[in-house]
Amino acid sequence: MFPFIKTLRSIFNARLLGLMLLSAILGIIVVILAVVSISWISANMIEIETEWLDTLVSGIISIISGISGWFMLPAVVVLIAGMLQEIAISRVEAESYPQLQRQERPKFWPDALHDIKFVLWALFLNILVLPFHLIVIGFFISVALNSYLTGREFFEMAAGYHIGKPQAHKLMRHNRLAVYIGGFVITLMAAVPLLNLFVPIVAVVWMVHVYHQIGTNRGSIKVDEPVQS
Repeated sequence: MFPFIKTLRSIFNARLLGLMLLSAILGIIVVILAVVSISWISANMIEIETEWLDTLVSGIISIISGISGWFMLPAVVVLIAGMLQEIAISRVEAESYPQLQRQERPKFWPDALHDIKFVLWALFLNILVLPFHLIVIGFFISVALNSYLTGREFFEMAAGYHIGKPQAHKLMRHNRLAVYIGGFVITLMAAVPLLNLFVPIVAVVWMVHVYHQIGTNRGSIKVDEPVQS
């Protein structure tokens, strides 16, 4: 349930440092695009004739956007992880679970449409939470929400790689605590500057180990698992 040591070992032993660097570069690109978009919107779509008031309003919008974006980072992390998920899973399993490794070559961004839909849904939910940030409870709601969303999504990435997302979702429902704890750890890491650039790969590795740890006790869970390719 808490594969800290296994995750750290896999990062160094499964040739993942290059993927983590690529993940960081993609994260920086996403951040730059977000900052440029927010700046453009505040500068071009909101114009007030009084200069000092225009500057004040633009500044407030930028601050609010920055704070909200900070709490929405876990959702964006999923998008980046989705691009590299199969490559990361394949390398981790080759090192830690060679007997269970899938024979099919890993693909780049295999579930692009699903990942984009998830991020849009997660962003929408996080926007609904924004008013609660005016009071202390907003922080706790945001952490709880993103812990659930990221935990579920990353677990279904790892499990779905073998058994498909519908069956992975069924398996997730039987193991909510392990999945939620993983999501909580991922959400906290995603809030730490610099560390959050590497979270997409770390989160995938974590959930791969959670999935295989659950797999050792799956005899009591009725999941109609398809044959692995």
